[in-house]
Amino acid sequence: MSALTAPDGTPLAYHLVGKGEPLLCLPGGPMRASAYLGDLGGLAAHRQLIRLDLRGTGDSGIPADPATYRCDRQVDDVEALRAHLGLERVDVLAHSAAGDLALLYAARFPERIRSLTLVTARARALGIDFTEAHRREAAALRSAEAWFPAAYRCYETVWAGSATDADWDAIAPFFYGRWDAAAQEHAACEVAQSNEEAGERYAADGAFDPVAARAALATLDVPVLLLAGELDSGPLPRVAAEIAALLPGATLAVQPGAGHYPWLDDPDRFTGTIRDFLP
Repeated sequence: MSALTAPDGTPLAYHLVGKGEPLLCLPGGPMRASAYLGDLGGLAAHRQLIRLDLRGTGDSGIPADPATYRCDRQVDDVEALRAHLGLERVDVLAHSAAGDLALLYAARFPERIRSLTLVTARARALGIDFTEAHRREAAALRSAEAWFPAAYRCYETVWAGSATDADWDAIAPFFYGRWDAAAQEHAACEVAQSNEEAGERYAADGAFDPVAARAALATLDVPVLLLAGELDSGPLPRVAAEIAALLPGATLAVQPGAGHYPWLDDPDRFTGTIRDFLP
C-alpha cells in the first residue's frame, strides 16, 4: 500500500498491482474499497494498476467533513493522486458508480486525461440514470437460470422499497454473468468492503450538473471506451450507447455473457478489449 494526503488533509491510500504503464483505477460501489477490482482479470500483467481507495474506504482515512464524500468533491482527490504520481496525463479506468467521478474529473481536468475507460459505468453526471424498468429488462434475460425464481421475488421487494439485508444478498446473481463459486466469493465481500454512509452521500444534492458536464465533455479530445455487459442492467447496452453518444469519438464494446463485473465473467475477453483500446 502507498499513500498521499488529499488537499483537505484526508489520508488516501492506493495500491499498485502489476507492472507496465500506469492505469489509474477508480472503484464503484458507490464507495467500495478497491480490493474488489483485484487484478482486473489479469490486466495487471499488461499495465500497472493504480487502485485508489476512495476516502473513507479500504485503507484510506475518514474525512473530517462527511460532506466530502459527495462525488464532485472527490475530484480533487483524483487530481491529487495524479500530481503525487508525477504524471502529466493519465489513463483512467472507472467501474460502475465511479463512472460519475471519472466523468467529472475529465470535465474539470481534460488536459490531464490521456484516455478514459468506463466499465459498466454510471453516468448520472450526464443526466443518464438506470431505472427499475432497465433492471427488469435485464433480469428477464436470466429467467431460465435455476436461481431466478427466488432471486426475482427478492428483487420485487427491492423495487417495492421493503427489502431486508437477506433480499439484497439474494439478488446478487443478477449482477454476474455466471453465478459460480468465483462470483459468490466476490459478492460475499461487498458489505465488508463498502462504506454505507459514504455511499449514501456520494450522489447527494448538488453532486451533479448534467448541463454543465455535457458542455464540458462535448469537446473532450481523448479516446473513450465504454464497456458494457450484455446481461447488465446498469447500464443496459443500449443505455451505454446513449452515454457514448455524448462523448466525442467514444467507442462502445458489449461483452457477450457479461454482467456488472465483466473481468470475472470472461477475463480474456475483458483484458483483450481493454488492451486493444489503451494507447
